[in-house]
Amino acid sequence: MPALKPTEFGARVTWLGLVPTEGDDIRSSPAEALSLGWEGIPGERHAGLTRPSCSRVTSQHPRGTEIRNVRQLSVVAAEDLAAIAAQIGLGALPPEWLGATLVVEGLPDLTHVPPSSRLQGPDGVTLVVDMENRPCHLPSREIEREAPGVGGRFKRAAEGRRGVTAWVERPGTLSLGDRLALHVPGQRLWAHHEAIAPK
Repeated sequence: MPALKPTEFGARVTWLGLVPTEGDDIRSSPAEALSLGWEGIPGERHAGLTRPSCSRVTSQHPRGTEIRNVRQLSVVAAEDLAAIAAQIGLGALPPEWLGATLVVEGLPDLTHVPPSSRLQGPDGVTLVVDMENRPCHLPSREIEREAPGVGGRFKRAAEGRRGVTAWVERPGTLSLGDRLALHVPGQRLWAHHEAIAPK
């Protein structure tokens, strides 16, 4: 019996980008299409089958420990970018400033889709949602460079709207305009979810 359930929900790809390996900022550069391999986007900063552990997993691993790379891609919703921009007083929030890989439109509450959900493209390319991408100070720095006095507002405005991190389960190509189908694990909510709910 299949463990993942197809849903009627989906999303349209409205923006694609990649973060160059050189430089010390997080900005991504726009692209018309992305070829995804097992390691993510070949030659991109977050590519690789493994990566050094970061602040997301310091409760499990000392910083810098080599771990499986489930943070190959950063996926954000166009609707959330618009909401964050409005809250911090910008006309628009370019995904480049967030280091985004993929912007999608039409999938409600993207940031909270269940971990292990799949986003599947027309050629079969499949992304596995790892977890919510928590807001951090790095986009704030990029925003501040372009809009002085505004960057500090980002972290609070992006709570619950920062999108998800993902990794490649099946290689393929993503192009602007592609529709991604959402598949979710067929399981009930964990009985003790209150123990980890945000306070």
